[in-house]
Amino acid sequence: MQERENKFELLKGDKVLWSVILLISFFSVFPVYSASSNLEYIVNSGTTTSHLIKHSFFVVLGLAIMRGVGYFKYEHIGKLSSYLLVFTIALLGLTMFSGQTIDGASASRWLKIPGTPISFQPSSFAYLMLIIYLCRYLTKKIKRERLPIENIFYIFGPVLLVFGLVAKDNGSTALMILMVSLIVMLIGQLDKKYIFGFVGLSSVMIGIFMFLALKTDLIGSNRVHTWMSRVETFTKKENQIEDEADKAKNYQVMQAKAAIVHGGITGMGPGKSALKQMLPQSASDFIFAIIVEEYGFIGATVLIALYLIMIIRIVMIASKMPAFFGSLLVLSLGTMIFMQLTVNIAVAINLIPVTGQPLPLISYGGTSMLVTYIQLGIILNVSSRIQVYDEEGMGKKQSIEEINDIA
Repeated sequence: MQERENKFELLKGDKVLWSVILLISFFSVFPVYSASSNLEYIVNSGTTTSHLIKHSFFVVLGLAIMRGVGYFKYEHIGKLSSYLLVFTIALLGLTMFSGQTIDGASASRWLKIPGTPISFQPSSFAYLMLIIYLCRYLTKKIKRERLPIENIFYIFGPVLLVFGLVAKDNGSTALMILMVSLIVMLIGQLDKKYIFGFVGLSSVMIGIFMFLALKTDLIGSNRVHTWMSRVETFTKKENQIEDEADKAKNYQVMQAKAAIVHGGITGMGPGKSALKQMLPQSASDFIFAIIVEEYGFIGATVLIALYLIMIIRIVMIASKMPAFFGSLLVLSLGTMIFMQLTVNIAVAINLIPVTGQPLPLISYGGTSMLVTYIQLGIILNVSSRIQVYDEEGMGKKQSIEEINDIA
C-alpha cells in the first residue's frame, strides 16, 4: 500500500527542490508579463496578455512534464539516450536547410513542426540528450581500459558532431556543450590522458571552424563576425567607446546596466520598469536586469538564494545516491543548469560578452524552459529512488558489476 502511495505521490522526489522550482516558476510570470510589453510595442508581436498566457501555458506544461518524467525509471531514460541523441542530431542537420527565423533570431536555430505554428530549438534537446548519453556510456565503461578508437568514436565523435552543428548559429551554446561535456568526463572518471586529448582535439576543431568562417565562404551565414564584434566591444573600456557604431554595439549592455542601477535596493515595483521598452530581449536574455530594476537588490538576492538552494539540493541528491549512474547524471544535469544560470546573470551585469542564454525557469521562451523542466524532472526522479535503494540494502559503494548492471 505504501509503495502504491509513493508511486502516485503528487510531489515525488526531493520536497525542498520541488518547493524551490514551484516558487521560481510562479514568480516568473510577473517579470515576463512586465517585460513582454517590449514585444508588443517595440517588436510589434502579440499582446502582453497573449504572451502572459503563452508563458503560463509553458510553465504548467513544464511542471506536468517534470512530474511525468517521474513515472519512468531514470535508467531507462539513459538506455534510450543514444537513440534520442541520433534523432536530435538528425533534427540539427535538418535545421541547416529548413530553419525558421523567430523574432530576429538566427534562421537555423529554430525548426517548425509541419502543419502547425509550433517552432522549437533542436540544439537544446540535442545538448540534453548528449549529456545523458555521456553519463550512461561513462558508467557502463567506468573501469575498463578503452581503445583510443572507442573514445574517438563513442565520446569525442558525438560531442564534436553536436558542437559543429550548433556552433554555426549559436556559439555560446556550442561552447557550453564542450565545457559541460568536459566536466562530465572528469566527474565520470575518464582517464586523464583522454581528457587532455579531448581538450587538444576540441581546440583544433574550434581553430579550424574559426578559420573557415572568417577566411572562407565554406560556412555560409555564420555568426562568427558577430561574436568577434561582441568580444571586441566587451574588451573596450567605456571611455574608449566614442563613435556611434561602438555605442550601437554596446547598447544592450548599457541599457541593462542602467536598469540594474535604476532598481537600487528595493526596486521600482512589479511592472514599473522604465527601461524594459528600451532593452532588447528584455523578456528573455536580459530579464535579470528587469528583475533587478523592478524588485531591487533585495529581490535579486532572494532569487539568487533560491537558485543556490536548488544547486545545493542537486549536489546533496547526487552525494546521497548510491548508484553511480544516478549520481553522475544528477551532477551533470545540475552543471548544465548552473552554467546557464551563471552565464545569463554574468551577461546582465557585464562580466562576460553578450550571449543568448536564457535565465532558467524564468526567461520567456518555450524550448529552453521545457528542457530545464525535463532536467529537473530527471533529477527529482533520481532523488525519489534514493529511499528505494536504501530499503533494498544497497551500500554507498557499488561493485563494478552493480554499476554496469544498473546503467
